[in-house]
Amino acid sequence: MKSSGQKTALQVPMLDLGRGYAGIREEVLEAIARVCDSQHYILGEEVTAFEREFAALCGSAHAVACASGTDALWLGLAASGIKSGDSVITTPFSFFATASSIVRAGARPVFVDIEAETLNIDPEKVRQKLQAASPRPQAMMPVHLYGQCADMEDLNRIAGEFGLSVVEDAAQAVGAAWNGKIAGSVGGSAAFSFYPTKNLSAFGDAGILTTNDTELAERARSLRNHGSKQRYYHDEIGANSRLDSIQAAVLRVKMKRLPQWNKERADRARVYDQLFERAGLVGSANHKATKVALLKTRPQALHIFHQYVVRVPQRDELRNFLKQRGVSTEIYYPVPLHLQKCFAYLGHAEGDLPEAERAAKDVLALPMFPELKIEEQKYVVENIAEFFS
Repeated sequence: MKSSGQKTALQVPMLDLGRGYAGIREEVLEAIARVCDSQHYILGEEVTAFEREFAALCGSAHAVACASGTDALWLGLAASGIKSGDSVITTPFSFFATASSIVRAGARPVFVDIEAETLNIDPEKVRQKLQAASPRPQAMMPVHLYGQCADMEDLNRIAGEFGLSVVEDAAQAVGAAWNGKIAGSVGGSAAFSFYPTKNLSAFGDAGILTTNDTELAERARSLRNHGSKQRYYHDEIGANSRLDSIQAAVLRVKMKRLPQWNKERADRARVYDQLFERAGLVGSANHKATKVALLKTRPQALHIFHQYVVRVPQRDELRNFLKQRGVSTEIYYPVPLHLQKCFAYLGHAEGDLPEAERAAKDVLALPMFPELKIEEQKYVVENIAEFFS
């Protein structure tokens, strides 16, 4: 490994929101002005239109907009009937909100290990957990990690066999698909996040729940509004999780560009793959001599590459080396959920879920956004090659 003393030639950000904004600035400002002129700032016609358009994008019958992706996860569980004393199977390798939403619904997270090749939850391990569990969990929350759907065919089959509700955590997967079915329409319900770093992003926090179940959608609409279907009449305790009209207006502008933006992400992922191949760096995630292990895209998956993640030995040293060369990176995620301090009460110890624990030690997310330039990608890979030379 060479010294990192070389003068920085480029600054390559993980994400540059400004590049994307430049192309839609006037239309976004017009949309915001439209909301300001209407003086309707929460829910209302702008949110209703966004819900209708987003449901159509996902191929679902209903969409219920809310204040954040985290709230959308909770709404999916609560509207499905998950309550205190229940348990929900999920992955240990995800953003914290996946598991915290389960606890927020009153239930207990049941973590099942992941596949080494995709880092999504392993369906066979889910089956094994359910066969051994007593009492059995009531629901499952698979995560479509980094923009690739979990194996929803197998997971839905298992859920049907064991009588589980399925809530997709599709926070990173707007526009992704599995066997031709768009994320948001392959489970009982699905939660999306529009946090500013997402592939479809708001100008603040925003989320949505999709479903084909009319009764579930109606309950979710009530729960997001203090458990109320009629003003000042409350059927149950809900939350204050209504979407702002300005966020809906911004998202409606951006949603028209989403297919092109997702295509550009996939194009840049292919460029990374080719650059790593040409540099002679790639190999299997399970091979000890591998310098850079690329995650596998399943043939059933339409991967939208919310993140482009590789697995590398000496991850932290490489990350520091790249930082000194002007290349920004991120780690999604450095501590698996079953080892987080707040979940110590579940009784997990290191070694319980080895694939998730290994991934936490070697995953590295590289710069990825639609406007990323090929020369920037070349610079990233050249520096990784130099690190391993």
